[in-house]
This record gives sequence, C-alpha cells and structure tokens, in this order.
Amino acid sequence: MELLGINLWPVLVAAVATMVVGFLWYSPLLFARPWMLLMGYDPDDKAKVQEMQKSAGKSYAISFVASLVSAFVLAKIIDVTSVNTVLYGMKVGFAVWVGFVATVQLTEVLFAKKPTKLYFINTGYQLVCYLAMGAILAKWPH
Repeated sequence: MELLGINLWPVLVAAVATMVVGFLWYSPLLFARPWMLLMGYDPDDKAKVQEMQKSAGKSYAISFVASLVSAFVLAKIIDVTSVNTVLYGMKVGFAVWVGFVATVQLTEVLFAKKPTKLYFINTGYQLVCYLAMGAILAKWPH
C-alpha cells in the first residue's frame, strides 16, 4: 500500500505511536495536572474534567489525521534523503521539529502570552513524537 512512493504502513504506525505518546504525556502519570493548570482548567473540578473527556473524541480524530499528515511528510523527507538507520531518522525528525514545530510554537507562545512551562510541555511532546516517527519511518523497509 503506497502513495507517492511512500509505504503507508509505517506512516500509520508512526501516527498511532504519536497518539500513544500523547495519551501517556498528557496523562496523570506525567503532565496532565500542570498542563491543565497552565491552560486555565481546574483539574480538581471532576464535572469539568468529565465534560472535557466526553467532547474529546472529535479532537482526537482530528489530531490523528494531523499525525498522519506529519508522518507522511516526514516519511517523504526520509525517503528523498535516503535515510535508513534509526539514529539518522531521529536526527531528521529532530531537525524537522527544531525548524518547524519548536519555532512555530515559540512564536505562538510569545505573541499569545502563554506560559513558558506550557511551551515546554507541548513542544516536549512534539519532540518525542518526531524522534519516534523518525525512528519508525527510517527503519521500516521502503
């Protein structure tokens, strides 16, 4: 199963991996509480938390589509640069993260006057995702 010369199976696996990382990253195990506080939500308001959880389905679906697009574009970059090792794939993922994700999110934080800690939580999540996607996409047979 290919599109524009890209095997779609590793793209799907990479997108699923970002969702798994996200569920863990924004879970009570890691950053759920500080993220909620920085976003202006009260994590102790059980009713509000349940309301947020009920309406999250559409956001998760759209987020998954965005992850598919990111994974596909990263796969194409990896393909045209002939990357074929996990470490090199992670380096490409890091470069894409630094050049596009971290900079765009920084600009948004600066002009929207969002807390720096929120930037580090959200951008840290994206870093882990791009490293994972780079590793998955580089090692999978092209």
